Amino acid sequence: MICDAAQSFGAVYKGRNVGTLGDITTTSFFPAKPLGCYGDGGAVFTDDEESASVLRSLRVHGQGSDKYDNVRIGMNARLDTLQAAILIEKLKIFAEEIEARDRVAARYGKMLADLVTVPIVPPGLTSVWAQYTVRLSRGQDRDRVAARLKAYGVPTAVYYAKPLHRQTAYRDYPSAGNGLPVSERLAAEVLSLPMHPYLDDATQGRIADALSAALG
Repeated sequence: MICDAAQSFGAVYKGRNVGTLGDITTTSFFPAKPLGCYGDGGAVFTDDEESASVLRSLRVHGQGSDKYDNVRIGMNARLDTLQAAILIEKLKIFAEEIEARDRVAARYGKMLADLVTVPIVPPGLTSVWAQYTVRLSRGQDRDRVAARLKAYGVPTAVYYAKPLHRQTAYRDYPSAGNGLPVSERLAAEVLSLPMHPYLDDATQGRIADALSAALG
C-alpha cells in the first residue's frame, strides 16, 4: 500500500504516526506544507530495505552499484543541500508548530461553528491542519463570499475546485453509478481560510467578523 502524506506529515492515526501506516509513504516539503522548505522538496518513507534500495536508485537516474551504471529508468530527484539544511532546522520546532496549528484550528472551530460547517477531527486522530477549509451553506455564492472577504483584507483559496473525475486526464475513466455527486457538491462549497501556526486571537477574530459580514 502506497500512502500520500503530502498534507498530513506529522499527524497521528490511532496511535500510529503518518508514514508508518502503509508499505511506502510519500510526503511533500513544498513551502506551503506544514513542514515546508524554501523551494521544491519531498521524501519517501519505507521500512522495507528492497523498496528503499529501488527508490534510492530511481532518484538518481536509475543508478546501480556505480553512478554510471543505470540499471533502470530513473529521474533526477535529489533533495538539494540548501533545502535539506532548512528542513533540519524547521524539524526542531515542527512539533511545537503542530501544537500551535491545533490551537488555531480549535479557535476557528469555536468562532465559526455558527457561520459555516467547520472540520472535525475524529477521536484518536490528529491533524496538522495543512489548510483550514470550511464548507459554506447550500445556496451561498462562494465567489461572492471570497470577493467580499478579499475586500475586507482576508485572503482565501479554493484548493481543489474540480474533482479528479472531472480533470481532463481522468474524465474518460468510468465512475460508479450516477457519478460522484457528493464530491462535486463539496468541491463547489469549500473555502480555505488563512492558516499558519502564528495566527493570534485578534487576527482570527477579525477573520471571523469578516466572514460573518461576507455571508450576510
